[in-house]
Amino acid sequence: MGSLSRRQLAVATCAGAAAALLPRRSKAASPTVGAPVPPDELPAREASWYKKLPDSRVECQLCPRGCQVADAERGGCGVRENRGGVYNTLVHSLACTVHLDPIEKKPFFHVLPGSQALSYATAGCNVECKFCQNWEISQFRPEQVAATYLPPEALAKIARNNGVPLLSATYSEPVVFWEYVRDTAIEGRKLGIRSTVVSNGYIQEKPLKEVLPSLVAMKVDLKAFSERFYKDVVRGELKPVLKSIEAIKASGTWLEIVVLLLPELNDSEAEVRTLSRWVKTTLGAEVPVHFTRFHPTYRLTNLPPTPLDSLERAWQIAKAEGLAFAYLGNVPGHAGESTVCPGCGGQLIRRVGFQVMENRLTKGRCPSCARAIPGVWS
Repeated sequence: MGSLSRRQLAVATCAGAAAALLPRRSKAASPTVGAPVPPDELPAREASWYKKLPDSRVECQLCPRGCQVADAERGGCGVRENRGGVYNTLVHSLACTVHLDPIEKKPFFHVLPGSQALSYATAGCNVECKFCQNWEISQFRPEQVAATYLPPEALAKIARNNGVPLLSATYSEPVVFWEYVRDTAIEGRKLGIRSTVVSNGYIQEKPLKEVLPSLVAMKVDLKAFSERFYKDVVRGELKPVLKSIEAIKASGTWLEIVVLLLPELNDSEAEVRTLSRWVKTTLGAEVPVHFTRFHPTYRLTNLPPTPLDSLERAWQIAKAEGLAFAYLGNVPGHAGESTVCPGCGGQLIRRVGFQVMENRLTKGRCPSCARAIPGVWS
């Protein structure tokens, strides 16, 4: 699989095709590995988390929406379809984006610093953030986004053949292609490749807990600490996300949290303080929390980029509330990108953007005071 061309592995989106959904026809044979999949030949396979209802209806049990879907209809994510009372995922193995990324780009700051991750995504999402930076793939149906057939074993082999230690489900929303995430993590493990997930955390407890043991780390985008924000700006709910975050922490899978600060919407001192206190009290002081800068995009082009002083205020509040690993993102060169020992205050990992400039950790410990630093270091 290492011979796949760069073009086949590049981002391939067709936002201009959104005006009309193309008809589909079922195909008995699987597509060719590494080949583009025509929009009228999407391979379907039965979904893993749903319940059959009378009259050929189904209830999706993957995300908190719990869509009840009539025959020949789709759930709210647009990538799951009821066919005669059998619920199908239409995006398993259909990668619309595959890239090699620094793990710091996810961002994971406590997972194999300086390593690369083979990152992949399919079309679709189960929320609609008005500030989504990947809306060209997350807010479109699979018929509208060019994709390549890359089953889990193919992704795992690409990672192995390129000497990449990590796989990362990211870019759009891995919850909507959760079967693909699960199966890719299983295949990766066979080849010594570990899997990470970058998610909104909007998932039901059962499918989350079933896949967590196959993951080494999961990063959750905590959009805000306000139900109103989730309703008005995200088209989701806060409470299920908090429940997911707690489940991830309890599972032992490494957890990091990202909060994208939007001017005047979720960056108030009171909200940041409440969020920081919840993290410390519920999850523990050593869970990394990244406060990142917003840039105008999608449906929020009327807002300015997050002011640096707002980011720095959030950073200082989190540290004052006792969070040991508060970070800043999208501000290359800022001290808030680097990891500092909570014990002696010495700089342990110096970062500039997505690049690790220096890593002084010794077997997961500070070389100056020997304090253990939590994370996945080897």
